[in-house]
Amino acid sequence: METICIFAGSSVGNRKIYTETAKDLAASIIDHGYKIVFGGGSNGLMGILADSALDAGGHITGIITEQLNNIEVGHKGLSELVIVETMHDRKKEMAERSDAVVCLPGGVGTWEEFFESLTWNQLGLQSKPIILLNLDDYYTLLSQFVEHSVAEGFLPRSTANELIFVNSIAEAIEQLQQYVPKDKANWFKRLQE
Repeated sequence: METICIFAGSSVGNRKIYTETAKDLAASIIDHGYKIVFGGGSNGLMGILADSALDAGGHITGIITEQLNNIEVGHKGLSELVIVETMHDRKKEMAERSDAVVCLPGGVGTWEEFFESLTWNQLGLQSKPIILLNLDDYYTLLSQFVEHSVAEGFLPRSTANELIFVNSIAEAIEQLQQYVPKDKANWFKRLQE
């Protein structure tokens, strides 16, 4: 595992823990020898994450759409900034450049990104850990909804298990290090489990 894709909000949120964890997550990932790919933004938790990775001497690549870059939200100091045409291209590029996904708190863009990653895992297009940092219970209601969806028969247990909820950076790093990729060829069998 070489490169971690981090999804994070373009806002900082209302609690200090969000910004502190964005800083610490980037530093920890770099300290463990990983590279980072992210959405390329300079605002919110994305910008804080990028600044911290750069301060730690790490390699961080941003993937941003031309539209967003044109309104000057693209981070100017990255190791690499890749400008793509569409949001679909952005997610595809981040997926192709990464071996794992770690999610900080965020809004609809962050949700959409990690849910698409989860869908790609379910369909056997990839097999990556998808780790959600549940800071101060930010993702607890989502975890409960995932279990509700399993109970209602709409979400296979095998897919629910692909969303890994953790409460700390240390747990996230541990999950990255111990993750064993699934056999992508058997994706349909797993849906029956």
